[in-house]
Parts: sequence; structure tokens; C-alpha cells
Amino acid sequence: MLTGGPGILSTIGATPLVELVRLFPDSPIRVYAKLEGFNPAGSIKDRPALSMLGDLIRTGDLVPGESVVVESSSGNLGIGLAQVCRYYGLRFICVVDPRANKQNIGIMRALGAEVEMVTEPDRESGDYLPARVARVRDLTLTVPGAYWPNQYGNSLNALAHRTTMREIDEALPGSLDYLICSASSCGTLRGCADYIRAHRLPVEIVAVDALGSAIFDPSPPRVSRLLPGHGASTRPPLHTPDLADSVVHVGDLDCVTGCRRLAATEAILAGGSSGAVVSALDGLSHVIPDGSTCVMVLPDRGERYLSTIYNDAWVAENFGRVPRPHDLPANLPTDLPADLPTVSTMEKISCSS
Repeated sequence: MLTGGPGILSTIGATPLVELVRLFPDSPIRVYAKLEGFNPAGSIKDRPALSMLGDLIRTGDLVPGESVVVESSSGNLGIGLAQVCRYYGLRFICVVDPRANKQNIGIMRALGAEVEMVTEPDRESGDYLPARVARVRDLTLTVPGAYWPNQYGNSLNALAHRTTMREIDEALPGSLDYLICSASSCGTLRGCADYIRAHRLPVEIVAVDALGSAIFDPSPPRVSRLLPGHGASTRPPLHTPDLADSVVHVGDLDCVTGCRRLAATEAILAGGSSGAVVSALDGLSHVIPDGSTCVMVLPDRGERYLSTIYNDAWVAENFGRVPRPHDLPANLPTDLPADLPTVSTMEKISCSS
């Protein structure tokens, strides 16, 4: 994989791990968040985007002006691939469906991607994912020089996230007890699980899936989903039976509530699957032993959800009410940095300038 060196892609990875003391202020567990929205294109998908294309670019198997990358995405991977392809001069076609928001599509196009919209869901499953993949297969067969990274079955997707888990392991001041991570292509879960088991870490892996998803449920209920990002209508090839120790299924409203709670307490504006992870941990907090250390992987930023999750009118229209996060407790810790300038210091700075 291409790493280091000049340019924007050298900033992929090494995202912050921060302790959250306000989200569950009275809880006897310690909670950390891996903030993947700090990647340059805004999400955890930047890692596999570079991982899946990097070596092929280096070896000359993908050639600027000749090769065409074709992939299916609900948004974040499409943006990550668009950035990598733009940087290296590769043509990129992204196949999306109506659930992809306009801002994501706009970002991809701004980075030079061509966007194809699948408008009809798969007849058998009623979901768009199989229809998107079918269109990708057609394009791969008909577009000269086309290459499909296939995030759903590409081992390099998972390999990229061994680094994600290594960063978590090395950044924690102590040992990790619970990892809470959303599932879609299963790349993040698979990579983190591989690292955990290779290093024999005593970590409980909690997968967060969408209601109606088939990743962990072979016969899921038919559920109409509004928010993309986690869950899948078919089980990805990267899935393995021992991928997670436990699974929590959450609905769209849980995602909305989790996102708004995270913003209200920690001032973190995150995306839908991050809200799913927050709601999942909230539901599990009463069964997690006191003193446990938990890490939530927060996949992306929330700016791309301003017209949905953070829009009161959209939420009220789709859920009949606008969920309000828990009232901020009166005893929120005042954990200000020790070197924060005081008023008198600021006055001196102002006077000296």
C-alpha cells in the first residue's frame, strides 16, 4: 500500500482517540472514541480506498489515462476512492442509489468522479445493494480498462483496518475490554478482529448492525431504511462466523438519537453509523462490568447529514417526532486544558499585537 510521502493521501490514518467523559457522565465504564472523520476525505473509508488501489498504482496495473475504477458505494467509500483516483489521475465511476445524499454525490463529482444512479431496487431482496453490484458488473464488462476493487470481498479492505486497531491498541493508556463497531462491508470489523486475535487481546467485539440487515441475520425482517452507511441486504464475503462476540441491531431513529446526543454532550458532529454505535453502547452499558474500557469506532463526520439527521423538519416528517438528547447533567466535568490562555493572558496578547 502506498503510504507516507507528500500529498493529501499521506494524512490517511493516525486519527485521534479521545476519552468521552460527558456522553455517559454517571457510568462506571470508561469510553473512548476513535474519530475516523479526521481522515482527509472525511471517513474511515479513506483507509481501504488507498489500501485497495495503492499497490496496483505502484506496480502499474492501474494506469492513469487508461484504467477506470468502478465501485458501488452509499457515499463514504465513493468519496475516498474519488480522492485517491483524482490524486493519481484515474477515471472513477461510482454507482449509487437514491439513499445517497446529494452532498456526498456533489463531493464525488467535485473530485472528478462520474456518478451513476441505480433507481430500482433488486426485485428479490427489495434492496438497492444487489442492484448496484449488478450495475458495477455490467460496467466492468463493458468499459475498457475497468477495474472493480469490490470492497465487499477484497481482503485489502480488511487489512487496512488492522492498522486502525493497532492505533487504538497503542493509544489506549491501559487495556481494552470492549470494541464497538458498525458493520457494512465488514472490512473494519474483520481487520480489527484479525488484529485482536493475532495479538491475543482479551477484547469483546460488539458489532452494530442495522435492523433488516442480513449480515448477522440470515432471515432479516423487511425494514425500510432511510440512512445508509451500515447494514447490508446480503452477507458480504468478508464476513466470518466468529467476526463478533455479540451483535446489536439498531434502527434509523436510534441513529438519529445517538448522533444528537453525541453532539449535545461531547460537541462531536458525527454521521449516522456513529449514532448507531452510540445507541448500541447506551443499550449495553448496564451489562458491561464496572471499570471496563470501551472504544467506539465513529466512522465519519456529520456535515453530510445536515439535511437529514440534524434537520428537525426531516426527522419529524419521517419519525413523527424529534428526539431530544438527555438533558446535560449539572455536574459536567470542566476538563479544560492546563495551558488554556486565561483572560489576562488574552488581554496581554491583544495589547502586544
